[in-house]
Amino acid sequence: MKKIIIAAFALAVIAFAPNTYAQTKMVGGAAMYPTKNIVANAVNSKDHTTLVAAVKAAGLVPTLQSAGPFTVFAPTNAAFDKLPAGTVDMLVKPENKAALTKILTYHVVAGKVSSADLMAKIKAGGGKAELNTVSGGILTAMANGKKIYLVDEKGGKSWVTIADVNQSNGVIHVVNTVLMPN
Repeated sequence: MKKIIIAAFALAVIAFAPNTYAQTKMVGGAAMYPTKNIVANAVNSKDHTTLVAAVKAAGLVPTLQSAGPFTVFAPTNAAFDKLPAGTVDMLVKPENKAALTKILTYHVVAGKVSSADLMAKIKAGGGKAELNTVSGGILTAMANGKKIYLVDEKGGKSWVTIADVNQSNGVIHVVNTVLMPN
């Protein structure tokens, strides 16, 4: 009987292991594990060092380590590089913490919203879906074929370049442009 229980346990582990591995995605040269939280994964991505520094400067680390769930549209370093020269250096100064926090929380939606969920919302909305951000702003999600893009309140457009990077407390969608609230 003991051997049967051990064999059943081993089969269960083998059955679930491929599913867990399949959910692990590579971002910025690092594996993003669905068992880790948003911050624990993001700090390992070489493509998100600016975002991580900004999250730390804004004091948002404890929030993004909490249970959530959150959907984060995570701009890459290249996305931050598109901003006018000196913008990031100015935003991470302590006296600009409120502005930085507003921009960063504009990239966050409460709940776990997968790319399939986004596509369903876009379809239900006749080609666009409004997402309420944690900052209180609105992001508009649209699709071009199977690619999802977001339009911010200022009319800027950002494409989802890597979707559905699952986290223990939500999901990250990597984007190629910093989204700006009003």
